[in-house]
Amino acid sequence: MIVFSNGRKARYFIASGALAFDGKGWLWERPLVWLGLIKPKLFTVVLKSLTLEPRKGNLRWWKPWRCVQLIQGGAVNKVGLTNKGFDWWMKKVAPKLDFKGQNIVVSIFGTHEELVTMADRLNTLDLTAIEVNVSCPNADHASQVATIINDCKVVNEVSRHPIILKVSYDQDYLAIAAGLTGVIEAISINSVRWDVVFPGERSPLWPLEKRVGGGGGGVSGYPAQKFNWSMAFKLAALKTIPVIVPSIMGKADLLRVEFFGAAVSFGAIHLPDKGKLWTLFTNPCKPTKIVIEDMRKRGEHIST
Repeated sequence: MIVFSNGRKARYFIASGALAFDGKGWLWERPLVWLGLIKPKLFTVVLKSLTLEPRKGNLRWWKPWRCVQLIQGGAVNKVGLTNKGFDWWMKKVAPKLDFKGQNIVVSIFGTHEELVTMADRLNTLDLTAIEVNVSCPNADHASQVATIINDCKVVNEVSRHPIILKVSYDQDYLAIAAGLTGVIEAISINSVRWDVVFPGERSPLWPLEKRVGGGGGGVSGYPAQKFNWSMAFKLAALKTIPVIVPSIMGKADLLRVEFFGAAVSFGAIHLPDKGKLWTLFTNPCKPTKIVIEDMRKRGEHIST
């Protein structure tokens, strides 16, 4: 359990974007929320990352497979931070959310100045935390340790909210964590670059990679566990900053990673299995089932 400086507590996270920009799910997930098969209030929901200005990215709703491909046990994506921009979210989405009744984390991505602007404006909302995303594998971002540390320190200065930093396996995450002890309150782990997981193999998204560059996409799910859990183990060994352990794909994974960090995150588990279209609707229900069972074992109250 992570206990943030604002008193909010979090054990189970929904990874950024798995339940859309409002934590209520994508169109195919919303009926499952209405039916109670997905219970967002059981989780601390990290919303899909926002940029200050609208970003077209690579996602086109009429052909999502252009930037997302299912692979055995997971997926590879090259969405590229598609979103309508921070102003749109503040005006159209934020007023409809229950920030007091739901643990909500807003994820932000941008330059130093853009991060500061968004963090400052988010002070008007009663958030659980802000996630600073410096690790999208499908977009250019500052990768230097000093730059990331400076960005987080300044965001922390202007924000009244706890800060979660989102980093990836290919970054110098131990040096980053050492420089941010006492500044950030948790570290979240992103998907892993295709060429790290499958060196020398062509990504299923190679046509898009050829057109727009930026690598073969970010891998999530079972293929990413080896890398993400190794990263989580090393970060947890520092005993300085709580780690949100990703790539939870089933009940057994909770037991495997329980000693790594203070919380777990459900991301790729929401995606359908390759070749099984019906799992587009059944898989998003799995995190709720897993968490309810875990809470019952702990003797904890289950919110409806």
